[in-house]
Amino acid sequence: MERSQRRTFWPFLTPALIVFVLFFLAPIVFSIWLSLQRWDGVSDAEPRGLSNYANLLDDPLFLTSMKNTGLILTVGGALIFVISFGVTVLLREMTDRKIVRYVLFFPVLVNPLIFGVMTGLLFRPTGIVNTLLSNAGVDDPPKWLAEQNLMTMIIAVTVWAGTGYYTTILMSGVEQIPQTYYEAAELDGASAWGRFRHVTLPLSWDVVSVCALLWTISTVKVFELVLVFGGSTGGAPPNTTYTTALYVYESAFSARTSRDFGVSSAAALISLVLIATLAVLLRRMMRRDSIQLS
Repeated sequence: MERSQRRTFWPFLTPALIVFVLFFLAPIVFSIWLSLQRWDGVSDAEPRGLSNYANLLDDPLFLTSMKNTGLILTVGGALIFVISFGVTVLLREMTDRKIVRYVLFFPVLVNPLIFGVMTGLLFRPTGIVNTLLSNAGVDDPPKWLAEQNLMTMIIAVTVWAGTGYYTTILMSGVEQIPQTYYEAAELDGASAWGRFRHVTLPLSWDVVSVCALLWTISTVKVFELVLVFGGSTGGAPPNTTYTTALYVYESAFSARTSRDFGVSSAAALISLVLIATLAVLLRRMMRRDSIQLS
């Protein structure tokens, strides 16, 4: 039996291994080589060594993009998890929670480009929001789409779009907690906060750690919303709204600046290393002994 399994091991593994090498490993290796070059996509590549990396660390725009990505990761993540857990606790007590879950999950199905366009229409100076505020007697409505407010709006829309997704995942873990645990906590006099702290959170910790890991990885891919939403001010997004994904795109494909696939690859690799390191650290920090439910 073992000999037969060994004979079939490689024939079954080889197709998946080929796909992994061609579409995952090879592009990473090529990106590492390209990050050491200067190449506009047309002329011959010019070796530059580690200059691309050194220049990135001195580039204010790249540092701004890293800061904005960090803001989305920390501020946006904190808001998403607070709201998601609050909604999860409320849904657990509802009888018709499936309908509410479908409504909450709906924004996940919508492309971020739609959110950018819709938010621009709602919050522009003559949009619906300011019109309602003016009719309510507000003489000077906020300038929602002013450059100094754009990152706040981007984070807010990101939180709104992602809350339903993480609420659904957290709810799947919370629903596995036996009701008897909550009944025992109530008999011991635990408040709503006490039941959440001592029952819900510890018994769903594995699901929480997975959600935190998924959010950490997804922040490096925030791109479409910034491109459309930031561009609503007239043309290209302002420098103050750049994320790492947008910086990588602009460095390689923008017609407004000189294209340099080497710089773009170096920026992408720096982002990849930082996010991977953060994900590993986060996973280690959130590791706990598993609790068996009975």
